[in-house]
Amino acid sequence: MQAVKLGVYPPKRSAMAELFAADRVLIGAVHLPPLPGSPQYMGQPVEEIAAFGLEESRTYLRNGFTSVIVENHWDIPFQKPGEHGYETAAAMAVITRRVVEEFGPQVGVSILSNAGECSVAAAHAAGAGWIRVNQWANAYVANEGFIEGQAARTTRYRARIQAQGVKVFADVHVKHGAHAIVADRTLAEQTEDAEFFNADVLIATGSRTGDAASVEEVRGIRESTVLPVIIGSGITEANVDQLLDECNGAIVASSVKDNGRWWGRAESSKVAAVARAAGL
Repeated sequence: MQAVKLGVYPPKRSAMAELFAADRVLIGAVHLPPLPGSPQYMGQPVEEIAAFGLEESRTYLRNGFTSVIVENHWDIPFQKPGEHGYETAAAMAVITRRVVEEFGPQVGVSILSNAGECSVAAAHAAGAGWIRVNQWANAYVANEGFIEGQAARTTRYRARIQAQGVKVFADVHVKHGAHAIVADRTLAEQTEDAEFFNADVLIATGSRTGDAASVEEVRGIRESTVLPVIIGSGITEANVDQLLDECNGAIVASSVKDNGRWWGRAESSKVAAVARAAGL
């Protein structure tokens, strides 16, 4: 084990290199149907939901995308961190494991909203390589209420279950919220906070799902960190090449769905068109 000198951290290898071995990546978002415990769950077997998640993953990964992130996006309204039941972690682990078995450990997990510990539990059990946490440092006001950064709790939980191999992709200036609490903090300062709190990859987003992040915001984050930066929203066939020139990759969903909205199904021709436009 490498010794750590007081006040000095060992250099961190790029999580992008470890996970994907690629300079430019596209990650498809798999928006699962309602899971057990959520208001709209109708009792279907978890295996049936897993089959849905695997089919969506195949649509992305057989048409040029690099990876996928599995999300409980239909568990609306979302719970706050610490409120998720055991059933959520268990279902997400079972479903994600099906994807990992076919496509490998570069798969990601996101349990909404902002459930860092629950996401680590599911990812570790499934053999997935990374999680997404929307508010890693600082705080903001979201649809779910007051949301605090999850870095301290998540990193300690990750260490406790020996899941240090699970990387953290953390949003900076996360979408779907009001940022009045940190309005006196610059984008550069918020970026530095996420890096200082040991995130592995930083994510730039638009104001809500499907909205594009501005080039200026992406550049502002990139210029304030040594970590890889990806875009988390609003990527289309028309803008993907330009935006990927500013960062290391993107998470894509709405523009490649059959209805152009997050709740549609991933469509092979649209996925392939975005991948071609990105040069993948």
